[in-house]
Amino acid sequence: MPDISTTMIIMLCVAAAAAGWIDAVVGGGGLLLLPALLLGLPHAHPATVLGTNKAVSIVGTSGAAVSYLRKTSVDVKLAVRIGLAALAGSMGGAALAGGISKDALRPLIMVVLVVVAAFVLFRPGFGVAPGAAPVSRRRVLLTIALAGLGIGFYDGFIGPGTGTFLVLALTALLHLDLVTASATAKIVNVCTNGGALAMFAYQGMVLWQLAALMAVFNLAGGMIGARMALKKGSGFVRGVLLTVVGGLVLKLGFEQWG
Repeated sequence: MPDISTTMIIMLCVAAAAAGWIDAVVGGGGLLLLPALLLGLPHAHPATVLGTNKAVSIVGTSGAAVSYLRKTSVDVKLAVRIGLAALAGSMGGAALAGGISKDALRPLIMVVLVVVAAFVLFRPGFGVAPGAAPVSRRRVLLTIALAGLGIGFYDGFIGPGTGTFLVLALTALLHLDLVTASATAKIVNVCTNGGALAMFAYQGMVLWQLAALMAVFNLAGGMIGARMALKKGSGFVRGVLLTVVGGLVLKLGFEQWG
């Protein structure tokens, strides 16, 4: 366990639970968890922060995926195909993550958040109901390339917002409603987290004791979030997405320029 105070450990566990809930509902729990880890581990190498984040989030994401699979219909075969591409992409991204500067993370996260918020805000009907038209083979292959390799690489390299990007990509490309897209994204996200975590672990960039403690809270938050999303539907998911993204944009903007 790193040399941090009991108060900070408690704060990190609370952040892990909240991130698990957010990740299960709309994806992007790393947008909360990664800044919390950067605050709690100010002297750690950025790759260590990213690796510890993956070790925590893979547990909550797996729990949320199981909760979704029990209650909703998901094309598991397609999700696994996208997930395998994402695993390869995330391992490549993680292999290059050691060169990223901690000072560059906050502006990058802010850009991610603004893009996501603008997209969802100006598309009020986005993901409310599944599309009626069948999805072509070309669109499926495009999804595997973009949501798999592309977003997978981003997940391994930086990470925050991956679940949200997956939900948006799956909804737009496969014409899924937001709840089904969230369920599918969890399976893909387990693969991306697993690939990135394997690379970080190989490089010795994971604080396992801290990650194990936080993972318990992340798992609880993830399972609760998945059940709420299933119960309340796509409108609830969209509202949470906009609220979370807006709040984080304001928070990071204040830290950057306040």
